[in-house]
Amino acid sequence: MALLFTSPSSLFRPQNPKLSHSSSVKPLSLCSFSFSLPTRPRKGLGLSSLVSLASSQRDPIPDPDEEPNDTSSVPQASITDEWGEKSDAGPEPEPTKLADSDPSKDEDEWGEQYASTGNGSPAQEGTTKEVVDDKVGDLKRCLVDTVYGTELGFRAGPEVRGEVLELVNQLEALNPTPAPVEAPQLLDGNWVLLYTAFSELLPLLATGSIPFLKVESISQAIDSSNLTIVNSTTLSNPFATFSFSASAAFEVRSPTRIQVEFKEGTLKPPEIKPTVDLPEDIDVFGQKISLSPAQQSLRPVEDVVANISRAISGQPPLKLPIPGNRTKSWLLITYLDKDLRISRGDGGLFVLVKEGSPLLCQ
Repeated sequence: MALLFTSPSSLFRPQNPKLSHSSSVKPLSLCSFSFSLPTRPRKGLGLSSLVSLASSQRDPIPDPDEEPNDTSSVPQASITDEWGEKSDAGPEPEPTKLADSDPSKDEDEWGEQYASTGNGSPAQEGTTKEVVDDKVGDLKRCLVDTVYGTELGFRAGPEVRGEVLELVNQLEALNPTPAPVEAPQLLDGNWVLLYTAFSELLPLLATGSIPFLKVESISQAIDSSNLTIVNSTTLSNPFATFSFSASAAFEVRSPTRIQVEFKEGTLKPPEIKPTVDLPEDIDVFGQKISLSPAQQSLRPVEDVVANISRAISGQPPLKLPIPGNRTKSWLLITYLDKDLRISRGDGGLFVLVKEGSPLLCQ
């Protein structure tokens, strides 16, 4: 067999001299021989190299209009690996129409964006804002309901204070006005106090526990154009209503913080009621005392009160300077919208509702 590679011409040399002129010898093709190559590499191009070269070329993709040929009789090409092992080449993978990479998790094959809630519905513009607005509205109503009956926080127990603080923290996390000092259209106006945890206001709130005396309201008026704040308090009894206020100037220190300095206090003349308005009963040291018999004996007193009211009507308010070193304070606005404002100052918490807001009618 070695002579086949050393003397190729012997393949076509006739063995019988008589047949040299009478018949022609057909050339033999290499495909009619089967032999094994030695493990030692040859310089010439071997059959295994031809097979490897042929198997490395990709088969052309058949035309879909042509009928498939029967390939059962065609021998499979073999591949020789680096260890000298031969294996049949597997079929080519069928082409696919799928994309090479996965689509975005927020995008489908139609290119629509989906909501992050994972409910499978397309996200519409403004959906997230509507959800946040609904949540904020629920939190504000729940906060107003929680502080109701606490007398501005004076009678709030530990459980109620904890609930109020939790609701306040949730609202502060959803604050729609990140720079409240720079939003005068929301900040300016008269704000009515609903709840406070400020210790310095407790003595004032405690006056509401005195018989025949009630804290009607505590409010704060802000004017950004003039940089002024006026805190007002109104007390009432069955005979008259008393009001006093404290005016202050403020400086803007940051988009959420102002520095306040109180200047003077104002004491207004009492407003005498035309009739004596006694409650049906009062609570004295945990006991209720009926005042129905006393109402009948107050007729002469009403006449005296009417004369006093005419005498003091039209008198100017009394203004007094505010002495002491505690005239300066700071205020941090942590939540602000058209109805509600939450502020923190000197360790105190203040929840206020704008005058005229529907929250005051709950």
